Amino acid sequence: MKKIAVGVVSAMVGGAMLLTGGTATAQTRAASVEIQDISPNPVVVPKGGETTAYIKVNASSDIEKVTVKVRPEGNTFRALTDKTVNHQSWRFSTVFNDNDYDGKWSAIAEAFNKDGKKVAEDTAYFSVDVEEGGKSDTRITRFNADPYKVRKGKNIYFSGRLQVDDDGWEGVRGEKVDIYYRANGHSGWKWVASGKTQWGGKFYAKTRAWKSGTFKAVYEGSDELNSSESGRDYVRVVRWH
Repeated sequence: MKKIAVGVVSAMVGGAMLLTGGTATAQTRAASVEIQDISPNPVVVPKGGETTAYIKVNASSDIEKVTVKVRPEGNTFRALTDKTVNHQSWRFSTVFNDNDYDGKWSAIAEAFNKDGKKVAEDTAYFSVDVEEGGKSDTRITRFNADPYKVRKGKNIYFSGRLQVDDDGWEGVRGEKVDIYYRANGHSGWKWVASGKTQWGGKFYAKTRAWKSGTFKAVYEGSDELNSSESGRDYVRVVRWH
């Protein structure tokens, strides 16, 4: 779940943007404020990193103070402090990290006169794109083909556990694990069965025994998980006498 980080403002630099803010509204004819630029837009945040967004605001000459606050849709505001470049231009910036909300954000500039009364306001919109990290590593543990000696035509049962490295190894549920077989005297592997992982990453499968050989479990991976392969287990198949 994304959390809202606390922002601190420093300086601002210009850049390209796409704004959809409304026009400034003023309580007096002369007073006005306008968000001129938000850069970059979208704000792309690398996994594990930070990106600074810059906001440029212009105001009419009768404005004594400008404030800017930003927020993701449906969440609380993050107030920014300003750096006045000249009497009619203010620059703002705030840092986004990978804990911030991914999606649409709004920026609101408010202008105040010398009496501290708000006389104008402007709103603009921008996006924050938090990049996903690389794929997580997986492993297959406790792979077993049972029994180790079986009569031809009988079942061989497979079991094991698929785990993901998520600050420690944890079971993965709902992923398909394939079982492959290599018969004695052959170099190629043949698919023979599949099983879905359950609670704790445990999976089960079975196949018929036809010839002695070696078995292994293979997880092909997903958009978020790397592939992995188990150790190998040998089964001896015997005929009826």
